[in-house]
Amino acid sequence: MKTKNYLPVTLMLCIVFPAMMSSCNHAGQGSGAAGSDTLRGKISISGAFALYPLVVKWAEVYQKLHPNVTVNVSAGGAGKGMTDALTHMVELGMYSKAVSPEEQASGAWWIAIAKDAVLPTINSGNPVMAELKTRGLTRQKFYDIFISGKVKTWGEAALTPSKAELHVFTRSDACGAADMWAKYLNNKKQEDILGLGVNGDPGVADAVRKDVDGIGYNNLGFVYEMQTRKIYPGIAIIPIDLNENGKIDPDENFYGTLDEVMKAINDGKYPSPPARDLYLVSGGKPKSKLVLAFLKWILSDGQKYVNEAGYVVVRPDQITTELQKLN
Repeated sequence: MKTKNYLPVTLMLCIVFPAMMSSCNHAGQGSGAAGSDTLRGKISISGAFALYPLVVKWAEVYQKLHPNVTVNVSAGGAGKGMTDALTHMVELGMYSKAVSPEEQASGAWWIAIAKDAVLPTINSGNPVMAELKTRGLTRQKFYDIFISGKVKTWGEAALTPSKAELHVFTRSDACGAADMWAKYLNNKKQEDILGLGVNGDPGVADAVRKDVDGIGYNNLGFVYEMQTRKIYPGIAIIPIDLNENGKIDPDENFYGTLDEVMKAINDGKYPSPPARDLYLVSGGKPKSKLVLAFLKWILSDGQKYVNEAGYVVVRPDQITTELQKLN
């Protein structure tokens, strides 16, 4: 797998996704707003791009509630989040795939805090866009693009005469998005995915946006703009032909807005994987009262910001289970 260098993560997030600019400007800064002053200290969080926009939102709100608390959030991929948490480089790691038995044996502790999904993305100027929107692609067709490499042109993908060559992009960093997308493709692993490796969710989105023949995969927050709830300019989604009947039926056509696809995830219409739970992890159960208080807030009042940030809320019964882990 070839790799390509992109701008540093924080700068890329601000350039590629202007709507996140305020989060980039203010993450880690206390607002000084009135609120409880019984909590004080610093929480460091790193990890999955999938969780970055939501955790930044939580950090901003929590710092306003508690001006003596600083929450520093940085993205670097799920693998970094787990490693940083297990080595106690940070208090919490953002993690976007299931915690493995090996990670559990190394002391990983986790709670589920939201849900999202990975979507197949292409350039909005794709040469066979009309056919893709009408027919979609089946799981097998995606497999033959990303895993076996049998499908090499957009004509082969969409059953048209087009000879335009497919340009596949994947993630070069260890991440939950690649893990979930590979699992959807007949239970494969990230290293089985073909294509040019680029760093991070913003890297894949930017690569697809710049290449009319590009195809990749992205988490919800890097496909849809939070304010408009519409797909970012330059990007489009390939609908999945779930029943494999050669066309996208009305109940498979739920990608128009962020709220539509979130409902499909919540209702179980969009498959899991690539839909998945998202986690915060640490090296053993947190002992810090500040960290425990932050986690309890996330699982209670903090859940009202989940949909706003473009994610699916945790089920009430699961909330109860996760809160019990904090006692």
